[in-house]
Amino acid sequence: MVVELVGAFNQLTERIMSRGPTTVLSTSSSRLLFKALKLCIPLLHTLPILPDGRSPLTRALSLALILADLQMDAEVICAGILREVLVGGAISMSEVKDRIGLGTAHLLHESLRLKNISSMAETLDDESASVLRKFCLTYYDVRAIILDLALNLDMMRNLDYLPRYKQQIISLEVMKIYAPLAHAVGTNILSLELEDLSFQYLFPFSYLYVDSWLKSHETGSKPFIDVYKDQLLQTLRTDPSLAKMVSDISVEGRYKSRYSTMKKLLRDGRRPEQVNDIIGLRVILNPASGVSSSEIGEKACYRAREIIQSLWTEIPGRSKDYILKPKANGYKSLHMAVDISDDARTRPMMEIQIRTAEMDKLAAGGTASHALYKGGLTDPDEANRLKVIMMAAAELAALRLKDFPSTKHIGLDIDNRNRVFRLLDKNGDGKISIEELMEVMEELGAHGDDAREMMKLLDSNSDGFLSSDEFELFQKQVEILQNLDDKDVQCKTMLSKKLQITDSSRLVPVYSNELGDKLILN
Repeated sequence: MVVELVGAFNQLTERIMSRGPTTVLSTSSSRLLFKALKLCIPLLHTLPILPDGRSPLTRALSLALILADLQMDAEVICAGILREVLVGGAISMSEVKDRIGLGTAHLLHESLRLKNISSMAETLDDESASVLRKFCLTYYDVRAIILDLALNLDMMRNLDYLPRYKQQIISLEVMKIYAPLAHAVGTNILSLELEDLSFQYLFPFSYLYVDSWLKSHETGSKPFIDVYKDQLLQTLRTDPSLAKMVSDISVEGRYKSRYSTMKKLLRDGRRPEQVNDIIGLRVILNPASGVSSSEIGEKACYRAREIIQSLWTEIPGRSKDYILKPKANGYKSLHMAVDISDDARTRPMMEIQIRTAEMDKLAAGGTASHALYKGGLTDPDEANRLKVIMMAAAELAALRLKDFPSTKHIGLDIDNRNRVFRLLDKNGDGKISIEELMEVMEELGAHGDDAREMMKLLDSNSDGFLSSDEFELFQKQVEILQNLDDKDVQCKTMLSKKLQITDSSRLVPVYSNELGDKLILN
């Protein structure tokens, strides 16, 4: 359980810190996550294996990682970790409030209120689903809604164990209520995956046709979107004129979702060659610092467009200049479509957006407006009110992440790998004593002898304390243990492709060059 505690904490904090170089995980957030994991891990081990075959700990961590990827604050992530324990009856709401905090208990309460929201509608027609979405957005904490959406995503990712009719019922609810709700709160990455997973279970043959058609555009071992990303980035970075105007250039890429492609082919009646945005690239430019960086940024965008025009053939009538004429919500960007076909193969056109980092940041407003429309909120006053709520929630999350880190542990590197060490080193003297280790292990349900045994294993210089270096070695060992399961799955996949079971007794013949191509039976 100590291995699980350290491994889970490192995995979560590393995922949070991967949001970008400006992301700071505060000391208070670290302590909250550590406290929740320390409380939950022993309790999760007392719960039975889930119907989908996973352990409760696996599902709790899976949910927590989804929330971390959605850039939620520590309170929401803790609520995700604790929810499995609470629903399993291993802890009460009052205990969560006393031991973790009122904010986390409130989110769990809100999440449980949302649990059976779909049962409020007798039929899942468009009107009923729209009313339900508006009801959720009006009467529930938006962070609890996102927690509920993450739960639905985790469920959809592990739906294979259910009979087909149940898969279809759940997928229909997700498609009609939760995927549009995810659009409405601005979590577009989550909503796209919910749509695609629902599509796959509702219409498996249609999904396979669309999936096969999209994959038919791939050639070679490297996805062609990565080929074009690399080609464009290299071309932009080697342009002397652009280099004078910007300090950094990045190119992002995305494939059109299977569900969105299906809608365009079937609902809109388009022919395959008329589905224009199967792949898209976004160029983001950081203008060089200066008094007129905004003006320089706009010039850089137009220069990037010229470079792209020299690289690929631009499709007439598909260009839009939202820098010269911004949208009503302030959205700025250059849009264009290019023909990436070559002599060897005809390909669908590729859409490209060009903008500065500031434009990309401000585009969240335009994206939110589009998301509100997708969620069924078309009344301007209602949309604006929700947008204020969403922005307030985002600001609150940012504040909780960015308070000042503790200066108590002077001399220790303030990095992610030392974070667990600092939390275990409660008196801040730069080392973990047997008493400090025993306190944590007793909270995990272990005995004092276990703590002493662990101290012997980790205390390489036998001074009776764990230094940061000794603990760092332990964390590396934890990482190796955690990677074993993933490696096992990878190896099993590779072996299943290379090996063929031909023996009736289920023995697998393996040919080994090292043994002179002799047949070995395992």
